[in-house]
Amino acid sequence: MSTPASAPGGRPVVLVVMDGVGVGTGDQYDAVAAADTPHLDALRQDGTSLEILAHGTHVGLSSDSDMGNSEVGHNTMGAGRIIAQGAKRVDDAVLGGEIWEGSWQDVVATATRDGAALHLIGLLSDGNVHSSWEHLLLLLEHARSDGVTRLRVHTLFDGRDVEDRTADRYVARLEEALAALTDGTDLDFRIASGGGRMVTTMDRYEANWSVVEAGWRAHMQGAARPFPSAAEAIRTLREETPGISDQLLEAFTVVDAVGDPVGPVRDGDAVVIFNFRGDRAIELTRAFVEGEEFPGFDRGTRPDVFFAGMTLYDGDTNMPPVRLVQPPKIEDTVSEVIARAGLRQLAASETQKFGHMTYFWNGNRSDPFDPQTETYIDIPSDRIEFDKAPRMKAAETADYVISALQDGDYTFLRSNLAGGDMVGHTGNFDATVLAVEAVDEAVGRIAGAVEAAGGCLVVTADHGNSEDMVERDKAGQPRTREDGTPLWKTAHSTNPVPLLIADYSGQQWQIVDGVESPGLSNLAATLLVLLGLDVPEEYRPSLVTEA
Repeated sequence: MSTPASAPGGRPVVLVVMDGVGVGTGDQYDAVAAADTPHLDALRQDGTSLEILAHGTHVGLSSDSDMGNSEVGHNTMGAGRIIAQGAKRVDDAVLGGEIWEGSWQDVVATATRDGAALHLIGLLSDGNVHSSWEHLLLLLEHARSDGVTRLRVHTLFDGRDVEDRTADRYVARLEEALAALTDGTDLDFRIASGGGRMVTTMDRYEANWSVVEAGWRAHMQGAARPFPSAAEAIRTLREETPGISDQLLEAFTVVDAVGDPVGPVRDGDAVVIFNFRGDRAIELTRAFVEGEEFPGFDRGTRPDVFFAGMTLYDGDTNMPPVRLVQPPKIEDTVSEVIARAGLRQLAASETQKFGHMTYFWNGNRSDPFDPQTETYIDIPSDRIEFDKAPRMKAAETADYVISALQDGDYTFLRSNLAGGDMVGHTGNFDATVLAVEAVDEAVGRIAGAVEAAGGCLVVTADHGNSEDMVERDKAGQPRTREDGTPLWKTAHSTNPVPLLIADYSGQQWQIVDGVESPGLSNLAATLLVLLGLDVPEEYRPSLVTEA
């Protein structure tokens, strides 16, 4: 038998995060239940299992109606505490007035000079995952009250964190808000450009710079496909590709009656990205602030502008240098504690979730805490629609984890299997079932390697998605189109996620009774207990104890 868990580093502990694989109702729209998952079923039956919370206030978001997401999920798992996140962090700054006291004043000072304009770029959504509808309205209102006379909104369409094919509704709401602010005045506030988030601007982890380039041409240069209005762009693009998701709508530029763009960015303008989540804002930010070393694409002649982000997107690179809201500092993350103990760690994921297993997991820090004991593996993701190759890189991720286990060099190994989330976002039910089955196969292979190494396997998820693939009404009943077909959902859920533990060293564990609202914030302490390490006092308690 291997060294008992009470001895630090006694046997490897392996964490697998099944991205977007929650616990659903088991009905016909539950792709997890529909999938053949013998390995996960066996872990539930034979190991230590629990359902934990991964949404709303349990991960630091504003309310329990807010669905969880990968950024806050990994932040919370790594932190071991509930940290004010995303919209909640900005909400706090708005309520306290902090947001209007710092860099916003510099934005206004720039945008109120003769001939200048303020450009607001971000996701037009009330999903509260990347951006907030309320934050956008407040920025518009304060711009008006602070003397901005020319303002342009560059809209990105969601279709993932909100009901799909609703971009026209959000544009109509925004047009109404702009009209209410400007009617009877000389103010010039307009929508200037737009596009779907997965093909315009919001790439992440340098997976596809052409997405950012498309946004740059639309927002900055006014050189994308021209339309007289955002509403007309949406209508035409839907007619050309019936059933197209909002997230895939082609980038466009709004032009006036003579065909000139209404809002290209010019010298002397101010630009604000109003997304608060960093992973899909960082590349556009770099395009604005980096010099000649910028690797993404040819930006052409760059206007001299004052640029700010909503908050800090990357702590290690201090990106963006100017932001409206300062982020919280997360110290003593679980990997920092493990690094201080001198134990070797591996983080492995495909590109789509690599930053989640590193940057977000580490409390918004990209670099290892101890490069001598930590290894990061980034497996390049496919550059095609995820439902076209729904297995994604589950097998390759498992290969790296298994190889590292066989080498015996690491005590804590963490990985992410992305398919349940990324394929779930496409709304393709059959492809999502295949994605979940690929995740199950990878978990099964990893479990076999952990057992051979006499280690401990921990399997969980960062939020739900693939277990609830249909839009539902307020009573929870599935919604359908006029022809009776399901209205497939592309967003995350507020469902709980599984926590499955199998210790093959012979050590027995049991669930701790009485832990209030067990959730992702309890995972760090749980991992430290399994590793035989002391749990920091500020952590939420472990969910297991020795039997």
